[in-house]
Amino acid sequence: MKNIKLIVATHKKFVMPYDMTLYLPVHVGAAGKSAIGYTPDNTGDNISELNPYYSELTGLYWAWKNLDADYVGLVHYRRYFAKHRQGYREGLDINQVILDQMDCEAYLEDHDVIVPKKRKYYIETLYSHYAHTMDGSHLDKLREIIQKSQPTYLEAFDQVMKQRSGYMFNMYLMSKENSDAYCTWLFPILEQLYQEIDTSRLTAFEARLFGRVSEILFNVWLKEQGLKVKEVPFIYMEKVNLWKKGSAFLMAKFFGKKYGSSF
Repeated sequence: MKNIKLIVATHKKFVMPYDMTLYLPVHVGAAGKSAIGYTPDNTGDNISELNPYYSELTGLYWAWKNLDADYVGLVHYRRYFAKHRQGYREGLDINQVILDQMDCEAYLEDHDVIVPKKRKYYIETLYSHYAHTMDGSHLDKLREIIQKSQPTYLEAFDQVMKQRSGYMFNMYLMSKENSDAYCTWLFPILEQLYQEIDTSRLTAFEARLFGRVSEILFNVWLKEQGLKVKEVPFIYMEKVNLWKKGSAFLMAKFFGKKYGSSF
């Protein structure tokens, strides 16, 4: 049996999978907070205090530096890889719908990385969607950083910015070796971006930009690696207000009203 660890990033108590061998709930942003019964991300080598900016990535950093496994991945307390495409419903048994050990091993036999099905924007590129809903200058700064520090990735970055779909949510599962390589590439870029943006002027929602831009950066890294990818459905474990989400997107695109909260 492969030693696979899917960390479940969470900031609160929530329904968790039964299989705690495969799934490891990690309390992200644990620094200075009361314990909630999950593995905290403020032990060993960590950046837990950056959680207000990096979101679930503080859990990924903790796994990179402290977790011993053959395969490592990240999911969320309310968003998992699923066996089949399906929507959330009341009374849903999480253990019946999310990937189990056998599913993961089967996919990893023939693929290098498991990712969620691409999110399609249709009338937006990844760049324009971010610019309409957040602040496009973040991506402009990101391009400058990559041009200086990771120039071999610049062409992939420009290509990804023009895509109308991408692998989002910072969700993946791959070998620890590949995951470590990704983190080694990702976190120095984010650190440089963090140094260049004045977060004191941002709201708590806006300040989590580093977690958001990393979703796009994952696509850049993946494009350059040429790994064999397996797309898998994902499922929300809470009801999503699609009307509110759709309305917010249209207001952002056509009337310049930026997102101000999560959905």
